Amino acid sequence: MERSVKTIYPENSMPSQSRKKRRMSTKLTPWFFLAPAVIIFLVYVIYPIADSIWLSFYEWDGLGEKTWVGLGNYRELFDSDTFYTSLKNNFLWLVFFMLAPPIGLAIALFLNQQVRGIRVVKSLFFFPFVISQVVVGLVFAWFYDPSFGLFNIALGSLGMEPIAILANEEYVTYGIIAAGLWPQISYCMILYLTGLNNLDPEQLEAARLDGAKKWRMLWYIVLPQLRPATFIAIVVTVIGALRSFDLVATMTAGGPWGSSTVLAYQMYEESIFNYRMGYGAAVSVVLFLIMDVYIAYFLWRMLRSEK
Repeated sequence: MERSVKTIYPENSMPSQSRKKRRMSTKLTPWFFLAPAVIIFLVYVIYPIADSIWLSFYEWDGLGEKTWVGLGNYRELFDSDTFYTSLKNNFLWLVFFMLAPPIGLAIALFLNQQVRGIRVVKSLFFFPFVISQVVVGLVFAWFYDPSFGLFNIALGSLGMEPIAILANEEYVTYGIIAAGLWPQISYCMILYLTGLNNLDPEQLEAARLDGAKKWRMLWYIVLPQLRPATFIAIVVTVIGALRSFDLVATMTAGGPWGSSTVLAYQMYEESIFNYRMGYGAAVSVVLFLIMDVYIAYFLWRMLRSEK
């Protein structure tokens, strides 16, 4: 019997080899499935980022030869008043855009009810998220128009003089931010509605039996379960605030006199209109670093709190 076993399964037998092959295929199979996505990510995300960083060290008009200037673009950028105006405006966008998650949560809590006609109300709140940012910009440009805009008609009914929001250096950035908040609140509302539909009913029922109501229920039971939605809402809101471009380009093109420009629009203006690709790349690198630092810090805080 021992001989037959040894004859059928000698040393370095087939079963051990097949086990090795299975282990190898188990390790490699996920990478085969991931390979297309990894290749696309490297080609369309990592390579453009690396190329932009490399381009920021050159002076280039987009057509001729590139000229190495080292940190010259960055020195010029940090000596520019336009850069600090853009940075200040981006900071204002970031601060006021942080209103979107709590307002979106409040609207989601209001809409998360079994009331007749609530679907129609939901669709009205969902509408701003569907339409293009360019359309939002045009609508708000008409809304702020000092001649026939609804905003100034409302001011006139209160006995106030009309204000040309988009032509006023003091108010223009706040006017554009208000236009951007409209679809952003709608997006956060959708995230929270999805989260509210996935709440654990057993936890809710146990909390009700323990006497938790209203604010206690919201603070101790609902909000902890909405952490994933809150995380996505804040990250997307931060990214939207820092890369704000469409509304600025549509409503003011950075005006009046550059007072409403932001880093993304400054990058576009320098690269496309002024033919300074290297300088525009330097602006994009600074914006990318600001975005990365903020999001990395927020991720670290979230992971730390979960641990």
